[in-house]
Amino acid sequence: MICISFSDGVLQSRASLDQRIGEILHEAAQDLGVEPGAAESIAGRFSELIRRAHERHGERAVVLIDEYDKPILDNIDQPETARAMREGLKNLYSVLKGADAHLKFVFLTGVSKFSKVSLFSGLNHLTDITLDPEYSALCGYTDEDLDTVFAPELPGLDRDEIRRWYNGYNWLGESVYNPFDVLLLFRKRRFKPYWFETGTPTFLVKLLTERRQFTPDLGRLVAPETLLSTFDVDTIPTEALMFQAGYLTIASEHARPGRTDFQLKYPNQEVQASLNDVLLQSLSGDLSAPGPQISRLWDLLEAGDPLPLKALFHAFFASIPNDWYRNSPIAQFEGYWASIFYSHFAALGLDIRVEDTTNKGRIDMTVLACGAVWIFEFKVVELVPEGRAIAQIRAKGYAEKYRDRGEPVHLIGVEFSRAERNLVAFDVETLS
Repeated sequence: MICISFSDGVLQSRASLDQRIGEILHEAAQDLGVEPGAAESIAGRFSELIRRAHERHGERAVVLIDEYDKPILDNIDQPETARAMREGLKNLYSVLKGADAHLKFVFLTGVSKFSKVSLFSGLNHLTDITLDPEYSALCGYTDEDLDTVFAPELPGLDRDEIRRWYNGYNWLGESVYNPFDVLLLFRKRRFKPYWFETGTPTFLVKLLTERRQFTPDLGRLVAPETLLSTFDVDTIPTEALMFQAGYLTIASEHARPGRTDFQLKYPNQEVQASLNDVLLQSLSGDLSAPGPQISRLWDLLEAGDPLPLKALFHAFFASIPNDWYRNSPIAQFEGYWASIFYSHFAALGLDIRVEDTTNKGRIDMTVLACGAVWIFEFKVVELVPEGRAIAQIRAKGYAEKYRDRGEPVHLIGVEFSRAERNLVAFDVETLS
């Protein structure tokens, strides 16, 4: 068995990559009791290793490659370096095609799915099992695993909370829990975003900002299967990046003539809350501002009074410097204000319905929280309030969809002024 892993360390140049590969091949040769050959090139040494392992042990070799894409992803925000890493890895992986007669099995794992053309040119017999229902539970714990194998760890922990925080990853089969989170939860006995805290997705946040991503859309993106399978240094679709990196997962599958579309969603509360917390920092240009703001929002929701929300958000928008509006690409598009609003609620991990469908139209945002329904309609005006937001909620009868819940329904019409860069209307009506 030849094991190759790029999980350790961060490689930042083609030279360091080639050096590391050389070290790995040397260690593998020693483990297999194989004498190194005369080849000096990476491709030549790998090819000789596979052939000599077959000859030495009388069995065709098994090659396991872990985190095959990490050297590229570690440099994805430096395109030239990422391309150099891609070519270095391509040089290594291309050996597998010619060594087929000496190979019994090859298994590669990684975060992203680079196209065969860019990284595995000629290696056409690879079978991608990412979206194969038979293997859907391969990389996580199932409900049955938690209720049987980990049953001794469950007392004292809310079982539904475990599911809400860490379950939800789905690859067309049974949904699974993030094993990293689950193991740390059982050890520390506290609900925290353990996986998310291992590394802030700086590149992802930067990309979303540059592309002026409307954050309420993130939890309901639709993408064709071909798009989710498209990823390269020079072509990085938002949907593919977020799906492959674990920030979105499959909610449902829709087969159509000649294609399959996937509805995407946040996998769980950890990802929804933590990602929107980081996005809110980027949206406001202040790393410290969102924390107290989000905590205060929760207190007001628990109090059940929508009126103080106006002062909360007005103060937040007022705290954003004018320079931020001039220099931030995301602050230049109309959905910026609604994105700020949405990410506040999403950072609390609440049940949010965006473009919530009724028989008379679509509600911009509905939040179900703290024993109440909070219905929001957003409008952008030039300077003075026009009252169109609350008028639309009333005229379309948006509250009727939720009247049978027996909970207070808060109707909130929010109007943002382009000139004032703040709220100019926050009209509230509560139906008991």
